[in-house]
Amino acid sequence: MTLTQTMDESDLRERLAQRLTLRGLQFALPALPTRGDFDLNPNTRDHEGERVLKPAAVLIPIIERPGAMRVLFTRRADHLARHAGQVSFPGGRFHEDDADAVAAALRETEEEVGLDRMFVDVRGALDRYETGTGFAIHPFVGLVREGFELKIDKSEVAEAFEVPLAFLMDPKNHEPRTATWQGRERRFYGMTYDGHYIWGATAGILINLYERLYG
Repeated sequence: MTLTQTMDESDLRERLAQRLTLRGLQFALPALPTRGDFDLNPNTRDHEGERVLKPAAVLIPIIERPGAMRVLFTRRADHLARHAGQVSFPGGRFHEDDADAVAAALRETEEEVGLDRMFVDVRGALDRYETGTGFAIHPFVGLVREGFELKIDKSEVAEAFEVPLAFLMDPKNHEPRTATWQGRERRFYGMTYDGHYIWGATAGILINLYERLYG
């Protein structure tokens, strides 16, 4: 590892400690800052009308590996009805017996990849992210210490993989993309690492993390 890489990693750790605050644990949706697919597509909001958003929570698991912090992602199973095969953070919809949004994110993470919550230190919340498919996602950043073992639920997750946090926080890797969806051109961010294509809401949440740390 070069000196520059070491300094960048130290800076990342310091920013994570200083610029994340735990907030908005409950699903008080109207009271929270909102990001979403509409950020890059403001004209599409007029076509959506009044929407009932389904609350969900995801965990951004940042693993404290020796020398470098890495983010754990999942690739959704190919047979799922929604977002099949896409890269995502572990997480899902809120259940009535979840104590709060953090509990929902941790429960879903345990169910999907077997990451025991005892290894996770939830450090902060990002802005709520609204998707064009009707979800209001609450993202939480968690530092994960080593020693855990993953157990993938193949009914939901095809695979889990890690990406260096430094790569994800490098603006050179935040590539604007366009595609046609439901007959309209949509703009979004994409990031490609080791053959994995991270885009859509997942990339948008990472952009929000970058802005929180470096904005």
